[in-house]
Amino acid sequence: MTKTLPLGPVMLDVAGTELTADDRKRLAHPLTGGVILFSRNYEDSRQLTQLTREIHALRSPSLIIAVDHEGGRVQRFREGFTAIPAMRELGLAWNAGAQQARQITQAVGFVLSSELRAHGIDITFAPVLDVDYGSSSVIGDRAFHSDARIVAELARALIQGFKQAGMTGVGKHFPGHGHVRADSHLEVPVDERAYTEIEASDLVPFRRLIGAGLGGIMPAHVIYPSVDDRPAGFSPVWLKKILRGELGFDGIVFSDDLNMEGASVAGGFVERARIALDAGCDMVLICNNAPAVDELYGAFNYLMPAVSLARLGRMHGRPDAEDMIGLREDSRYAQALHAMSGIGAHDGELPLGT
Repeated sequence: MTKTLPLGPVMLDVAGTELTADDRKRLAHPLTGGVILFSRNYEDSRQLTQLTREIHALRSPSLIIAVDHEGGRVQRFREGFTAIPAMRELGLAWNAGAQQARQITQAVGFVLSSELRAHGIDITFAPVLDVDYGSSSVIGDRAFHSDARIVAELARALIQGFKQAGMTGVGKHFPGHGHVRADSHLEVPVDERAYTEIEASDLVPFRRLIGAGLGGIMPAHVIYPSVDDRPAGFSPVWLKKILRGELGFDGIVFSDDLNMEGASVAGGFVERARIALDAGCDMVLICNNAPAVDELYGAFNYLMPAVSLARLGRMHGRPDAEDMIGLREDSRYAQALHAMSGIGAHDGELPLGT
């Protein structure tokens, strides 16, 4: 039976390819607002569709279902899905011809998002808007380009493809993770640059994509001491003053995974969630740590602001998405697949977080 319950501020994961009793208990909790899926949650197309239908049927309004499905190293579902190229491949295509690269990138966005929507996924945490400075191994070929303006152009084309399939984009990692070497999954990165330098380059894709209607943004677990001594995802300076105030962003802000080492400076999981939400996040992610979710749910009370509920409501995918049978008969899908031909793809994925 579907339970009527407002969405909460926490996005969590589930154990496997089917919901367990513990999964259902956590998903029914008032603090839950979304589910992020990983490779372990995928067996085949039919199973994934059944899983997302069950998750959506648990509550009204339905929980937001998300995935990290960028392409290249970060593509959670592979067999039965189109291999999506690393975004750097699209940057290389730009170097060969800007207009064709835009068309290919829009096609990539449509294929990626239409396949996810056909399986009941609401959003993917993409595009990566980080600038490639050649120094970050965790970003690396996930970034489109070393030129912030080209990053913005290609990311805009990608989300145009998303919109064609009924999905919005979530840009990450605000205000930019590409300059630091440290991996925020494993360390607490510090970017010592002055704000003027960050603003002149790294903020350019975010500013331009906000103007293009980007639905969500995910801040980095990176400290920028010239602006604030807290990581961006815990900083009201970055989220309220700069992102909301100066850049005019009115979409949803998702924290990056609070289970990452870069979030540890905020304290325990209750403190991490509280500080992130107080700083300006609408929803916090806790991935691959069910005990931490249980700890939070046993000790944390939070009433979602009306504005956050409205933002979350806009993240649901368009309800009339085609299934894979219908999608394969869609001429737009066939044309997009053809446009993608010749662009390389890479195997492997990042093991943690987003």
